[in-house]
Formats: sequence, C-alpha cells, structure tokens
Amino acid sequence: MARILVAYATRNGSTREAAEAVATAATAGGATAQAMPARLVTAPLSDWDLIILGAPIYSGRWHRDAHRFLRRHRHELDGVPVAVFGMGPRRDEEEAWRGSSAQLDRALTRRPWLVPVAVAVFGGADPPGGRRPRRDLRDWSRIGEWTRKVLAMSGAEGAGS
Repeated sequence: MARILVAYATRNGSTREAAEAVATAATAGGATAQAMPARLVTAPLSDWDLIILGAPIYSGRWHRDAHRFLRRHRHELDGVPVAVFGMGPRRDEEEAWRGSSAQLDRALTRRPWLVPVAVAVFGGADPPGGRRPRRDLRDWSRIGEWTRKVLAMSGAEGAGS
C-alpha cells in the first residue's frame, strides 16, 4: 500500500481542510495517507512513496512554511515524487485564477530542482468571522479528482504493495 504524506501550511485553516480532503481521497484510493503541518515534518521523507505539499497564496506569495519545507527537505525530495497545490483566489473570476496560478508558478521557479508530478490551484476561502458573507471557492470534488490523478501519475497507487 502506498504511503502518502500531505504536508501543508495554513494561516486560517482552509488549507488544512483541503489537505485533509486530499488525504481522505488518497486513502479512498487505496493508499495510506497522513496530513500534517509542513513545519512539523521531521521524519525522513524516504519513508513515503509520494509527498503532496499544499499552501495558501497570500498577497502574491506562497506561504513561508511551504518554502521552508522545500529548503529543509531539498535533498530528500530528490528521491520521492512530489505534487504541489496552492490555495488561490477567493473571487471566481478568470483573472484571479490566472493570477493565483502565476503566483504559484513564480514560487516554484525559486526551486528549479523541484519538478512536481502535478501542480494545481484550488479556490481559496475567506477566514472565519468578518462582517461579510464568507466566500469559499474550494471545490471538494475537484480536489478529490486531482488527488486520484496524482496517485495514478506518480505511480503511488500500487507503490509498496
């Protein structure tokens, strides 16, 4: 059974919820998956068949904990497939989606050694509270579909079995 680590960075919890949905979809696909904050990952990554890293994009920048994770585990990541997702726009407009994708692409170009098996931008969500109705563009079925594709593309479906 494939072992999948879903490491995530979050500020207000919406990326944690998306990472947990990814882990749930991976488990439903026959893998063993664990979601945990990227800053807490200390065990060797060689124990995993696939690493999925997710983080929000705020003000044009990918969360610093995602960058720190990549820097801290740089050499270990050479030996395991990596997929990446960003939590993007909170406005469902084509320009906002393009902007979030470009911002994630810029963040990844800072790590030219990293060649993800898949990259996605999921919709973001407003933090809880506030005076306005909360916007939430997270599409749970799309997140599950992307996870299944990542498992197939990375070979993690049958890894370790």
